[in-house]
Amino acid sequence: MGSATPETSLWTAAEVLDATGGAASGNANWRVVGVSIDSRTVQDGDLFFAISGPNFDGHDYVRAALDAGASAAVVSRELEGIAAGAPLVRVETTLDALSALGRAARARMTGPVAAVTGSVGKTGTKEALRAALQRYAPAHASASSYNNHWGVPLSLARMPRGAAFGVFELGMNHAGEIGPLARLVRPRLAIITNVEPVHLEYFDSVTAIADAKAEIFEGLEKGGIAVLNRDNAFFGRLADAARARGAGQVIGFGESDSAEARLIKAVAHPDCTCVSADICGQPMTYKIGVPGHHWVMNSLAVLASVQALGGDLGLAGLALAELTPPEGRGNRTRVELDTGGFEIVDESYNANPVSVAAAISSLGALRPEEGARRIAVLGDMLELGPDAPKFHTDLAAPLAEAGIDLVFTAGPDMRRLSEALPKRMRGGHGADSAEAAANVTRVVRAGDIVMVKGSLGSRMRLVVEALKDLETMGRRARAANGAGK
Repeated sequence: MGSATPETSLWTAAEVLDATGGAASGNANWRVVGVSIDSRTVQDGDLFFAISGPNFDGHDYVRAALDAGASAAVVSRELEGIAAGAPLVRVETTLDALSALGRAARARMTGPVAAVTGSVGKTGTKEALRAALQRYAPAHASASSYNNHWGVPLSLARMPRGAAFGVFELGMNHAGEIGPLARLVRPRLAIITNVEPVHLEYFDSVTAIADAKAEIFEGLEKGGIAVLNRDNAFFGRLADAARARGAGQVIGFGESDSAEARLIKAVAHPDCTCVSADICGQPMTYKIGVPGHHWVMNSLAVLASVQALGGDLGLAGLALAELTPPEGRGNRTRVELDTGGFEIVDESYNANPVSVAAAISSLGALRPEEGARRIAVLGDMLELGPDAPKFHTDLAAPLAEAGIDLVFTAGPDMRRLSEALPKRMRGGHGADSAEAAANVTRVVRAGDIVMVKGSLGSRMRLVVEALKDLETMGRRARAANGAGK
């Protein structure tokens, strides 16, 4: 425990105390190599923050974190059952202390930092930019979708001393949430992938969503760079907001002739897309390792950002060819049955009208085996406000246009979609994801391609797991039959 050397340490005890204003108890000579807020994933040498949330209080798990190898823990109250002399840092509020450590990490960062937000595509764009910059110099990025009031400071606090670039994802579902995160990150470059009707339950209009996304410019360094979707209806509004906050450059990306990072041609293949583009005056031909037009659009933002931050466009293009989608955002799995295999396209992480339409289009571009089917399993899209029924029924047209053979639905709003579909396309409707899982697992067969998507609250991951379990169940059945002979 606490075995980090000066060369490998992320933080020293003195640095943590200075950043957080905390008071040390026990041994205060430790160094840490990581930062954690989850005792279940603590690694040897981590600094554990006992965050108090709506469902759990991290103080209840301090002992478990220390037993798992944490070098020290940051707490805000006295604890029972902790050995005398345990390495603790006492602070007023642990979440504020985590933000303070994140602020200290940003202050010691000398390289450029980018921030990414948008209604759709934040995580994929963040990961693509990290990978592209990493080819040039060490780049640190938010893990997974750590984009909220605890995820952003945690991601900052984890930024290594030797990072040359930082890339952070900022998310929201209410106005006023991105601004404080942007002021913490203080990006040199800010990307807004798009503005779409997402989280409308909490906004009066899509214009209000655009203004909430524009809060990212509240933290933009003076003279910084805004990278915006030139094809989006709110480009002008966002560009004006960026300039009002001191942006020195606005770069548009998209298919528009006026976009600085402009798509010339994209050729889709089942497993990739080949792209020709003009990136701020630099002609480029490159491949993206995942299919889908939305990946093409966001790749333009990535390459424009790489160029603006002083990275290497050639190396960035090579990185894009090796992209794989984040979990739950289009990653593919093959499941073997006795009669052959079928493929799952896992889009279960989240959903909104734009991302579902993109996933449907991507499914339509895939080619199942002869005689097999393209199957969509769709759960409710949440937080869409009073127009939610229409957003769901409007998916019938893109499903038909994409040539989807069967559609299974789950949830009260998706029932409306099911009823709007031609009878030949209706696979079955379930009240929830468990019922949808039972419906689709009964009919899936070898050669099919099954795409699963829905808002996180619709729990469509359950459908993915049920489909994967078919392979395990088949193995068990074969083993049982063999044992009975």
